[in-house]
Amino acid sequence: MSLTRRHLLTLAIAAPAAVAFAPAAIAATPEVYAEDGIAIDGTDAVAYFTEGKPVVGDAAFTHDYMGATWRFSSEENRDLFTADPAAYAPQYGGYCAFAVSRGGTASTVPEAWRIVDDKLYLNFSLRVQGFWLEDVPGNIAKADANWPDVLA
Repeated sequence: MSLTRRHLLTLAIAAPAAVAFAPAAIAATPEVYAEDGIAIDGTDAVAYFTEGKPVVGDAAFTHDYMGATWRFSSEENRDLFTADPAAYAPQYGGYCAFAVSRGGTASTVPEAWRIVDDKLYLNFSLRVQGFWLEDVPGNIAKADANWPDVLA
């Protein structure tokens, strides 16, 4: 079979996504996406709701929840989260909603986000978010069915 440039480009795009979404084979995945113990890349989860955009959290305003440290841009946002973490924490522990809908987990970036029915969803990248947006209700239903089993 002869590979065209189009085939090679498709493989180059698909391969990193397949690796990123592959379930962990060695150990159970933590319940919350956290790098070095900091949830969702240190982004203020409350700010998505109050400011309509990702805002970098401050190490001076933190709250420990579900085994990770969450950062906030203000004392007020920290207090809102502390009073009702389930209302502000992203779905699927902050892992990529599209990856969870496909039976795996992947990290997320602060810029790829969406609030749907008062719930925050994050994605691996803006490109992956585009795939997730093609069928939001269907992808949420699939992810809900997969969660939390994808952590095993």
